[in-house]
Amino acid sequence: MNGSPSPAPEDVVWDLPGDAPHRLSLLVLPHAGGNAHAYSEWRDHLPADVRLLVGQYPGRGARYCEDLPESVDDLALPVVGALPSDTGPLVVLGHSMGSLVAFEVARALQAAGRAPAGLVASACRAPVLPNQCPVHPERLDDDQLVAAIKERGGTDDGILDDPELREIVLPSIRADFAIDDAYRCTAPGVRLDCPVAVFGGDADPIVPVEMLGGWSTVAGHPVTPEVLPGDHFYFQQDLPGFFARLNPSLQALRDSTAAPA
Repeated sequence: MNGSPSPAPEDVVWDLPGDAPHRLSLLVLPHAGGNAHAYSEWRDHLPADVRLLVGQYPGRGARYCEDLPESVDDLALPVVGALPSDTGPLVVLGHSMGSLVAFEVARALQAAGRAPAGLVASACRAPVLPNQCPVHPERLDDDQLVAAIKERGGTDDGILDDPELREIVLPSIRADFAIDDAYRCTAPGVRLDCPVAVFGGDADPIVPVEMLGGWSTVAGHPVTPEVLPGDHFYFQQDLPGFFARLNPSLQALRDSTAAPA
């Protein structure tokens, strides 16, 4: 990505505060082909004192003119560099491929002595495992790729069915799926210092429930996944129900990192 212009921090990390001073920040990293806008509605479901930060990847939104990403580092490291300095305790959450990005963000913060308060992985294999359900976008023409995306869900079919909009979004989707296909963390004995929570859907054909426990290998503690009804994008089918499970987890992390009175 050497030819890319340097993006403004506010274009890399959207900052959506609540109506009260924040005691915790939640950084959300989107799925493959996703963008920050898709997660901005989460603001309405979070407590007022949780600040919502959403990562925006290259090749979309205000970062549309940047080179397309070629690796997880191209997705994660600009986010790390653009985080506001006053996040306070930070929980990093990713969905699907975004969980791998979140893992690398957490690793980078940990290496810099700024380990997050927690990591939440959603509908994703453990980062030490190979992708068991690759898309192989390099083998697919545009129509085949659109069919594969629709099968997975998570993207508005209206965008994929509009020729002009499809031309805009497909390059970044191809880039993301290529990254997701290839990614595997091979660092020996890698562990996160922060607590790890895992969520998934009970009917997810991409990441079955039995795979979610694999996050124990990088958590340093046994992980018991929170399983909700639904497929790979289970939270879209019942967003209030998802936050009814997520918000208590955020509260517990916030309480565990609160400074003594």
